[in-house]
Amino acid sequence: QVQLVESGGRLVQAGDSLRLSCAASGRTFSNDAMGWFRQAPGKEREFVATITWSGSSTFYADSVKGRFTISRDNAKKTVYLQMNSLKPEDTAVYYCALRPGDSRQWNYWGQGTQVTVSS
Repeated sequence: QVQLVESGGRLVQAGDSLRLSCAASGRTFSNDAMGWFRQAPGKEREFVATITWSGSSTFYADSVKGRFTISRDNAKKTVYLQMNSLKPEDTAVYYCALRPGDSRQWNYWGQGTQVTVSS
């Protein structure tokens, strides 16, 4: 049973930094791509960032490029999202997702962690 558990979300002020974590269990993890997505109230879920299984390549949404950094520790089966210079428009529930090495789909999702950025 694959489980993804996010943590680290909380209320912060604009300009603050925050680091989210996502701990995976139930599979090898080191062969899987990992991603972060977010969903703001009244909006559809959107892509934030993704990282390849080795960590050698990362991709970001334009809205977070230069402010957010995705990383992973395969020994700990954990993926991180470092968020700097937070803006009120970053307020959302943040989800991590896992894409198995042999899949083109994000097959597994966490329950989400709330990030609220006050102005």
